Amino acid sequence: MIIRPATQNDGAAIAAFWSPQIVDTVVTFNSVPKSADDVAEMIAARPCFLVAEIAEEVIGFVTYDQFRGGVGYRHTMEHTIILAPDAKGQGAGRALMQAAMEHARARQVHSLWAGVSSENAAGVAFHAALGFEQVAVLPQVGRKFERWMDLVLMQKRL
Repeated sequence: MIIRPATQNDGAAIAAFWSPQIVDTVVTFNSVPKSADDVAEMIAARPCFLVAEIAEEVIGFVTYDQFRGGVGYRHTMEHTIILAPDAKGQGAGRALMQAAMEHARARQVHSLWAGVSSENAAGVAFHAALGFEQVAVLPQVGRKFERWMDLVLMQKRL
């Protein structure tokens, strides 16, 4: 497995496994699929966008950006990590997060945040296993599949 910086050419591969998860699961409250162009724009705009690849196939990504606007938040980032369904359980998620945390530390990031749907128990457990602490639950802030969902905020100080 290789962890490397994403290029705009990775947009189509990422959109191919991300969009079905956007539409069909609770890993995100978003319900609008991502196009290859949407992903390519994100890759260009973010300070960190890494992919995991096996045999030249992109199987997952992690990205982060500033948690909130304004200079006072410049050392606090929120990340997104998504794996292709077949890539889960193979260590790609852990490898991506380790690489993202190293990248963040090198840029004097103080903490990383994860916003995880409370219905995504695997996502909460994954972050906890990496040392993220649950610091808040925001009740009924997301809406998807005709129901309200809670958001679990998790933080890791680097």
